[in-house]
Amino acid sequence: MRRSFRFTMILLLFFPLFVLQGNAQTVIGEFGNYKITLNDFENAYARNVGGWEEAKKDSFNQYKDFMELYMRYRMKLRNAQVRSYDTDPELINELKNYRQQVGKTYIVEKTIIEPGIKKLYDRRKEELRVSHIMFRPGKDGDQASLDLANAVLDSIKNGASFEEMAKKYSQDTFSGPSGGDIFYVTAGILPVEFEDAMYSLQPGEVYSKPVKTNYGYHLIKVTERHPRTPKIRASHILISYYDDNKQLDSAGAKLLADSILAQLKNGVSFEELAEKYSDDKGSASKGGDLGYFERRQMVKPFDEAAFNLKVGEISDLVQTNYGYHIIKVTDRQAYPDFESSKADLKKMYQKQRFDADYANYIDSLKSRYNYNLNQETVNLIVALSDSSKFGTAYPKPDVIAGKVLFSCGGTEVSAPEFIDTVNQITEFIGKPMYNKDEVMKAVNKLSEEKLIELAVNDLDRTDPDFAALMKEYRNGVYIFKLQEDEVWNKLKIDSTDIYNYWSQHKEDYKMPEKISFGEIFSTKDSLIQLYYKDLQEGAAFDSLAGLYTERIGKKGVKGLYELQDVDLSDLTREANKIENPGDYTRPIHTSAGYSILKLYERQPARSKTFEEARAEVAGDVQSNESRRLEEEYINILNNIYHPVIYYDELHKAFTEKQN
Repeated sequence: MRRSFRFTMILLLFFPLFVLQGNAQTVIGEFGNYKITLNDFENAYARNVGGWEEAKKDSFNQYKDFMELYMRYRMKLRNAQVRSYDTDPELINELKNYRQQVGKTYIVEKTIIEPGIKKLYDRRKEELRVSHIMFRPGKDGDQASLDLANAVLDSIKNGASFEEMAKKYSQDTFSGPSGGDIFYVTAGILPVEFEDAMYSLQPGEVYSKPVKTNYGYHLIKVTERHPRTPKIRASHILISYYDDNKQLDSAGAKLLADSILAQLKNGVSFEELAEKYSDDKGSASKGGDLGYFERRQMVKPFDEAAFNLKVGEISDLVQTNYGYHIIKVTDRQAYPDFESSKADLKKMYQKQRFDADYANYIDSLKSRYNYNLNQETVNLIVALSDSSKFGTAYPKPDVIAGKVLFSCGGTEVSAPEFIDTVNQITEFIGKPMYNKDEVMKAVNKLSEEKLIELAVNDLDRTDPDFAALMKEYRNGVYIFKLQEDEVWNKLKIDSTDIYNYWSQHKEDYKMPEKISFGEIFSTKDSLIQLYYKDLQEGAAFDSLAGLYTERIGKKGVKGLYELQDVDLSDLTREANKIENPGDYTRPIHTSAGYSILKLYERQPARSKTFEEARAEVAGDVQSNESRRLEEEYINILNNIYHPVIYYDELHKAFTEKQN
């Protein structure tokens, strides 16, 4: 129950915060010297139900019930303040840990992911046709490739044809022969460095410098740029180059395709001609329908022709390696709204560019908090480590004592602190401290954590939404602590209390009527009728069930259902209609087939014994006592604060906002 309470409080915190204008001065409740305004109530209620529009739909009685609970909540918070919970070391530590856990997630979501997927969404509204010239790195490194890329780029700037340079120099064997054309692309597909460069260009422009990716250096040119259609639906008629005897006959194919095109222009049904003539048998039976597809899913000539058609238009002949196509576009998918795209965009973003954006964010924190790494200390840690690994004692702690490894935000992290911390991190335990690359991975990990911690500590001051989130969580922690002090820690229930309660309320704890029965099941009416005939002729029910029942898992137990509540399922309800144990039904229609049911045993409803009811009774006793203690505590608060609710003013809730 305690965990459930805490979890519910935390869930409520993640509803959006609604800062409402007006209603700030209208007082709808008072307790002691404290006031509750209509604005306070509306904000709390809207958060609880998921927004202002949802809140407007509710009735006054719902507002009234919530206000009474909200009054209790506010009195409890004041009582927590009186008890100095804000100075309780245990609560302070819990809030600090929560701030760090939630703060990092909050920063990543709000500062990196949300802007990142919005940018991706906006970019994907367009598609670009792009060409590139690629220079792969050589065995001796990147420099020779970069020098050649710059030389070719200079030639292009001085008037050389990009396309001719691509044919001559590009090491992308797929696009090079076609002048570097990689066809139509959109955001989320190519490496981030390439994508950022291409989206900075207008048609006809070449990027000002070589762009480095994991594949090498690229010279980039954009040849087209226009709004993107995510998917189209199209049908086609394919006339293969090969005749019915598998002999190549491209001239015959062309003549047939031309004749079909002429018929289409004369108004003959596309679907009928596709079904009659198309050599794509998979789509021919559907009138040539290929369904929806995106760019680059079809071969290039087909793709280009199809995406240039309007809905209802029919193409001229389109030639591919498969033969001659006649294409008809039947639908074009509109670009989806942002909310419906978020889940897919987030997956795409995290796969493609989250790591780069996260690294850039860490670099910005290094600048903001004056991060400084002492390379001499790194080298010293490595040099003195001998054969030590993380997770073990450092061999020469005295030598590195007092050595600063890095500093940021006015604090310093020493070499011993670094080693002690990393020795507790699972991913580094067993990694060699004598390997500088491994040490630097650990340094970067710890540096990131310290920088994020500094950023989180600033959130209360710089981000109102986060400050409000932390305030709500703090209030939830205080309420939880009050429940512990005033209710849960005071619960004293023993076996005598449970037994006495059961003795007084025996009739409330019932064991329902139960039956055990057998079933012969078949999916076929004809078979179930044969089994019924066998039963009438004297065959044993359980023997037939063991041989023939088709219910999964029931053949091995001869169709037996052990004692079950008569209202457990449709099957038990049917079996319960049998009057006497030993009787069986005629074949009846049941879920997915036909059944014959036989009643074996009936246990009438009865009161539970104490042992049978013990756990249920204990829960009821605890729940009743918790309610009593809660009301006792609320009465104490009422006597201290004398709360008053002004219901006439509450009627103004979620009406037009006051000026």
